[in-house]
Amino acid sequence: MSLLEVDRLSVLRASGLGEPLVSEVSFSVDAGEVVGVVGESGSGKTLTGLSLLGLLPDGLTATGSLRFDGRELLTQSSREWERTRGAEIAMVLQDPSSSLHPMLKLGEQLTDHLKLHLGLGGPEADARAIELLERVHLREPKRLLRQYPHQLSGGMKQRVSIAIALACGPKLLIADEPTTALDANIRTEIIALLDELRRESGMGIIFVTHDLAMLSSIADRVNVFRTGEIVESGEADRLFRSPEHPYTRVLLDAVPKIPWPLPKEVQS
Repeated sequence: MSLLEVDRLSVLRASGLGEPLVSEVSFSVDAGEVVGVVGESGSGKTLTGLSLLGLLPDGLTATGSLRFDGRELLTQSSREWERTRGAEIAMVLQDPSSSLHPMLKLGEQLTDHLKLHLGLGGPEADARAIELLERVHLREPKRLLRQYPHQLSGGMKQRVSIAIALACGPKLLIADEPTTALDANIRTEIIALLDELRRESGMGIIFVTHDLAMLSSIADRVNVFRTGEIVESGEADRLFRSPEHPYTRVLLDAVPKIPWPLPKEVQS
């Protein structure tokens, strides 16, 4: 059995008016696997991710089936969602400047998460927070615990966000455009970090992006979203090598191609 099995998931307006925002999408995620969710803005990628956390905006509702680790998520109570969210399924958002609280020190944000889900406190929570920062390759973790988000670079803040998401050892991580606000070098580092973490822990990852080129470096399988539907899915190597749907081909054609060797005027 897969870690996550999404079966005919739809996201509808609670009023029942209008077309579904996400229409009967189905896919699965295995332990230790990276499944890409790609498509242009408004294609339903983020709504699908929010459904997996029970965090759809007011006025929207999800139907279908979300089976996670053998149990159905859509029938969970509010209290059951609170136990699942953050502890078993975690999310990293695209802008760490907005996902981290600007008025709280990093240590508080890490240890609050540990206290809530694991019941840790005091020195034990601090020790775990330091361990998490080291795990995402941040130097001087003790000093970082005393700092505020504005004192860190964008790449460092995203690593802290990943550390918070990993705090309770989730089985599934939803990475929603986690590199959008970062420069090219930092994007590469974050992708390598996520790949390393899933190989070490066996954590499944849903990687949501509009960037097919970046996705090709980490994904095992890919689901291509368009207007709330999956128009193509399959093994990443096959899909990037020989896409079958015209929309997938359009997305791939939009990826900038770098000529090699570089023109002489560029080399100079």
